[in-house]
Amino acid sequence: MRFSYTAISNGKEVKDTLEANSTNEVVEFLKSQGIFPINVVEKKASLLDRIMGLFDRVSFSDVTFITRQLAIMLDAGLTLIDSLEIIKKQTKKKSLVALVSDIDKSLREGSNFSQAITRYPKYFSNFYIALVKSGEASGKLDIVLSKLAKNLEDARTFRKKIRNAMIYPVVIIIGMISMIFVLLTFVVPRLLELYGEFDVELPATTKALIAISSFFESNWVYILIFVGVIVFGLRRLLKTTLARSISNKIMLELPVVGPVIKTSSLVDTTRTLSILINSGVSILESLEIVTDVSTNLVYKNAFKEITKKVEKGFSLGQSMSNAQVFPETLVQMAIVGEQTGHLDETLSKISEYYQTESELAIRGLLSLVEPSIIAVLGLVVGLLVSAVITPIFSLTSSI
Repeated sequence: MRFSYTAISNGKEVKDTLEANSTNEVVEFLKSQGIFPINVVEKKASLLDRIMGLFDRVSFSDVTFITRQLAIMLDAGLTLIDSLEIIKKQTKKKSLVALVSDIDKSLREGSNFSQAITRYPKYFSNFYIALVKSGEASGKLDIVLSKLAKNLEDARTFRKKIRNAMIYPVVIIIGMISMIFVLLTFVVPRLLELYGEFDVELPATTKALIAISSFFESNWVYILIFVGVIVFGLRRLLKTTLARSISNKIMLELPVVGPVIKTSSLVDTTRTLSILINSGVSILESLEIVTDVSTNLVYKNAFKEITKKVEKGFSLGQSMSNAQVFPETLVQMAIVGEQTGHLDETLSKISEYYQTESELAIRGLLSLVEPSIIAVLGLVVGLLVSAVITPIFSLTSSI
């Protein structure tokens, strides 16, 4: 979504637009840039634009593509503007062309690259912008963009592995629920109507199935509406800070899912810290950026506390040891990295370790989920078949 805003920057009133997911995201981003928002308003798009936007939007892969292409072309000696012109010619995706054109326009008007991309916090995070700023300050933008591209590619590969691993169980669960709903609502009632014509005592399971099927057949529209309201309500509820904090804590404590979430979060935070520190960003600014990009509120709050302690003079390792949400391995490696002066390399290695651990945890999760789903599916189908077939034996024995 695009928002227009009025704000105070360096004592002057400025008006501009930003791409973001919500008004709060715009406000938080402007504050992080030292800009104080006065008014933020969403620019309403037409219905046609919204529908087209669903099929033509700038994706994470598009940002990765832009970053890699810019790194290659800058390393080859091309200017930033020339590189953007080539990217515009290479792509046919309208939303991506519009984004690159807008950045190109800002550069031609005198802005530097980091200033141009700050207008798009939806696509370029504070982590991305901070690295670009460090590259511009050091005159090594091509090297920084190359690191950024590798980080984005690694993150994309890691997310793809998790997504692909979860596709099978999710599809099976949705298929199982849909099948049971269709059977109870449309199929089973027709079969059970036959038993009403015979004077035979039905088993308890069949009576229960008749009651459930009758309820589903009579109220299936309301059931769907109720499920939709519940899903919508939960999504709105989970956007609140309190609900997200509670759900994040619960998810981390779950016996099988918890380790997957923990290791996945640690992969992102350690990799981000490593790249920022290696690129010359101060430890305090790096911690603030990691806090901002953390999606799990448990780790976000932990990094807030760590940042406060580091500001007071404590080391990163000492601060992490007091947080009680980080494994002892990570704490000790951070301490060793600080003592040897190679914190960035140490964090990079620990990130690779946690990525391997995360992949193993996902495999372990799937090894439990898949047979569990099959067992539940078999049990449900068995109960349905038993409830439908058992009365047939009663009928044949009475004849």
